[in-house]
Amino acid sequence: MGETIIPTHTLRDGTKLPAIGFGTYNLNGLTGANSIAQALQNGYRLLDTAFSYENEAAVGEGIRRSGIDRNEIIVTSKLPGRHYEPQNAITALQESLLRLRLDYIDLYLLHWPNPKQDLYVEAWKTLIEAKRFGLVKNIGVCNFLPEHLERLQNETDELPVVNQIELHPYFSQAAQRKWNEEHDILTEAWSPLSRTKTVTNDKTLKQLAKDRNRSVAQIILRWHYQLGVLPIPKSASDKRQKENLAIFDFELTSEEMETIAKLTQPDGRIKNQDPAVYEEF
Repeated sequence: MGETIIPTHTLRDGTKLPAIGFGTYNLNGLTGANSIAQALQNGYRLLDTAFSYENEAAVGEGIRRSGIDRNEIIVTSKLPGRHYEPQNAITALQESLLRLRLDYIDLYLLHWPNPKQDLYVEAWKTLIEAKRFGLVKNIGVCNFLPEHLERLQNETDELPVVNQIELHPYFSQAAQRKWNEEHDILTEAWSPLSRTKTVTNDKTLKQLAKDRNRSVAQIILRWHYQLGVLPIPKSASDKRQKENLAIFDFELTSEEMETIAKLTQPDGRIKNQDPAVYEEF
């Protein structure tokens, strides 16, 4: 089997991101580092971690063990809400760089808006400064609603290039996706497979997968891609890592896309983490 050619998304500054990334949540220690190295060797080039995942050292070690050139890899990490005050934010970013053992982070995100604390605008200004000084290449956010993004635009005149949100067949986020697209913000999807167990047993998705001779995961990830969304699935399994990459040699019909869209639910969030009120762990 030949090497999978992964398409790209182009951010508004011209930066290209692979159309699928690799999530690293819960991939910790040496076992996690080996899984991350394996993912890179299998063809992934976008790694997604966070300060709060407590595995940035494993991600950095996975990069070194992979043998893949650093310049070919896009590393994403995230600043936790508890460190949004300016001095704390810079220290947390420096900690992330030290743990990763990298000179810069390619894409650095605010993890949650945490509206009760009301510090996300200040944190965003710090990220703008970090980019200016070369500590990070691009900056974005996670879980930001239009109301939060509008504040960033009004108070700093700079919107994120990426908004990473919960997005899967049970919670398709049509309105948020539309807002992001209209403002030239790439939508990334965390938990695109909805923590897997429930969604892989969905009768509708299982039938689509059977009709296509594909896995349920491949159907879901292809659906994300055709929506213009960049999914970030996670798997420690070599077989599933390869399977999740193999979504670029088929296309879902408009009818199939609509069938999946109808699975969305008003209360479809995995843990009811509504960014309008949720405060990050």
